[in-house]
Amino acid sequence: VQLQASGGGLVQAGGPLRLSCAASVRTFSSYSMGWFRRAPGKEREFVAAINWYLSTYYVDSMKGRFTISRDNAKNMVYLQMNSLKPEDAAVYYCAARPGAVRMTVSSEYEYWGQGTLVTVSS
Repeated sequence: VQLQASGGGLVQAGGPLRLSCAASVRTFSSYSMGWFRRAPGKEREFVAAINWYLSTYYVDSMKGRFTISRDNAKNMVYLQMNSLKPEDAAVYYCAARPGAVRMTVSSEYEYWGQGTLVTVSS
Protein backbone atom coordinates (compact mmCIF):
# COMPACT_ATOMS: atom_id res chain seq x y z
CA VAL A 1 0.00 0.00 0.00
CA GLN A 2 1.37 3.40 -0.97
CA LEU A 3 -0.18 6.61 0.26
CA GLN A 4 0.31 10.09 -1.16
CA ALA A 5 -0.95 13.02 0.86
CA SER A 6 -1.48 16.42 -0.68
CA GLY A 7 -3.32 19.68 -0.20
CA GLY A 8 -1.26 21.28 2.51
CA GLY A 9 -0.26 24.91 2.34
CA LEU A 10 -0.50 28.29 3.97
CA VAL A 11 -3.91 29.43 5.15
CA GLN A 12 -5.10 32.30 7.31
CA ALA A 13 -6.60 31.55 10.68
CA GLY A 14 -10.30 30.89 10.30
CA GLY A 15 -9.91 29.65 6.77
CA PRO A 16 -10.51 26.21 5.25
CA LEU A 17 -8.21 23.66 3.70
CA ARG A 18 -8.84 20.22 2.29
CA LEU A 19 -6.25 17.52 2.44
CA SER A 20 -6.32 14.55 0.11
CA CYS A 21 -4.70 11.16 0.30
CA ALA A 22 -4.42 8.85 -2.69
CA ALA A 23 -3.96 5.17 -1.98
CA SER A 24 -2.48 2.69 -4.37
CA VAL A 25 -4.07 -0.57 -3.33
CA ARG A 26 -6.55 -2.85 -5.05
CA THR A 27 -8.74 -3.41 -2.02
CA PHE A 28 -8.91 0.16 -0.74
CA SER A 29 -12.48 -0.23 0.47
CA SER A 30 -11.40 -2.87 2.96
CA TYR A 31 -8.92 -0.55 4.70
CA SER A 32 -9.56 1.85 7.51
CA MET A 33 -7.96 5.24 6.97
CA GLY A 34 -6.70 7.82 9.41
CA TRP A 35 -5.19 11.26 9.58
CA PHE A 36 -2.55 12.13 12.12
CA ARG A 37 -0.46 15.22 12.61
CA ARG A 38 2.82 16.26 14.16
CA ALA A 39 3.47 19.82 15.16
CA PRO A 40 7.02 21.09 15.73
CA GLY A 41 8.33 19.88 19.05
CA LYS A 42 5.30 17.70 19.69
CA GLU A 43 4.47 14.06 19.34
CA ARG A 44 2.32 12.72 16.55
CA GLU A 45 -1.35 12.87 17.43
CA PHE A 46 -4.55 11.41 16.08
CA VAL A 47 -6.82 13.72 14.08
CA ALA A 48 -9.57 11.69 12.43
CA ALA A 49 -10.30 8.26 11.03
CA ILE A 50 -12.85 6.47 8.92
CA ASN A 51 -13.20 2.72 8.85
CA TRP A 52 -14.18 0.48 6.02
CA TYR A 53 -17.86 0.62 6.98
CA LEU A 54 -17.77 4.42 7.12
CA SER A 55 -17.84 5.07 10.84
CA THR A 56 -15.84 8.16 11.68
CA TYR A 57 -13.71 9.13 14.66
CA TYR A 58 -12.42 12.54 15.71
CA VAL A 59 -10.46 14.18 18.42
CA ASP A 60 -13.01 16.09 20.50
CA SER A 61 -11.32 19.42 19.86
CA MET A 62 -11.72 18.94 16.12
CA LYS A 63 -15.30 17.75 16.02
CA GLY A 64 -17.39 20.20 14.07
CA ARG A 65 -14.34 21.73 12.38
CA PHE A 66 -12.79 18.72 10.63
CA THR A 67 -14.56 16.18 8.45
CA ILE A 68 -13.04 12.98 7.14
CA SER A 69 -14.50 11.25 4.11
CA ARG A 70 -13.53 8.68 1.56
CA ASP A 71 -14.26 7.87 -2.06
CA ASN A 72 -13.68 4.17 -2.56
CA ALA A 73 -14.19 4.44 -6.33
CA LYS A 74 -11.19 6.79 -6.50
CA ASN A 75 -9.10 5.27 -3.71
CA MET A 76 -9.10 8.61 -1.95
CA VAL A 77 -9.56 9.85 1.58
CA TYR A 78 -10.07 13.50 2.44
CA LEU A 79 -9.80 15.74 5.45
CA GLN A 80 -11.84 18.91 5.21
CA MET A 81 -10.57 21.38 7.78
CA ASN A 82 -12.55 24.50 8.57
CA SER A 83 -12.04 27.35 11.01
CA LEU A 84 -8.35 26.60 11.17
CA LYS A 85 -6.39 27.84 14.15
CA PRO A 86 -2.67 28.53 14.47
CA GLU A 87 -2.40 25.48 16.72
CA ASP A 88 -3.59 23.29 13.82
CA ALA A 89 -0.32 23.96 12.01
CA ALA A 90 1.53 20.68 11.58
CA VAL A 91 2.61 18.04 9.13
CA TYR A 92 -0.45 15.93 8.42
CA TYR A 93 -0.07 12.26 7.60
CA CYS A 94 -2.57 9.83 6.19
CA ALA A 95 -2.38 6.23 7.25
CA ALA A 96 -4.04 2.96 6.36
CA ARG A 97 -4.70 -0.28 8.15
CA PRO A 98 -6.78 -3.40 7.95
CA GLY A 99 -9.33 -3.88 10.69
CA ALA A 100 -11.42 -1.34 12.53
CA VAL A 101 -10.58 -1.44 16.22
CA ARG A 102 -8.50 1.08 18.18
CA MET A 103 -8.91 3.54 15.34
CA THR A 104 -7.26 6.39 17.20
CA VAL A 105 -4.05 4.50 17.95
CA SER A 106 -1.21 5.24 15.53
CA SER A 107 0.57 1.95 16.15
CA GLU A 108 -2.43 0.10 14.68
CA TYR A 109 -1.76 1.67 11.28
CA GLU A 110 0.54 -0.26 8.99
CA TYR A 111 0.99 2.14 6.09
CA TRP A 112 1.88 5.82 6.14
CA GLY A 113 2.10 8.59 3.60
CA GLN A 114 4.89 11.13 3.46
CA GLY A 115 2.98 13.98 5.08
CA THR A 116 1.79 17.35 3.89
CA LEU A 117 2.57 20.60 5.68
CA VAL A 118 -0.20 22.86 6.92
CA THR A 119 0.74 26.37 8.04
CA VAL A 120 -1.82 28.64 9.65
CA SER A 121 -1.10 32.34 9.90
CA SER A 122 -2.67 34.38 12.66
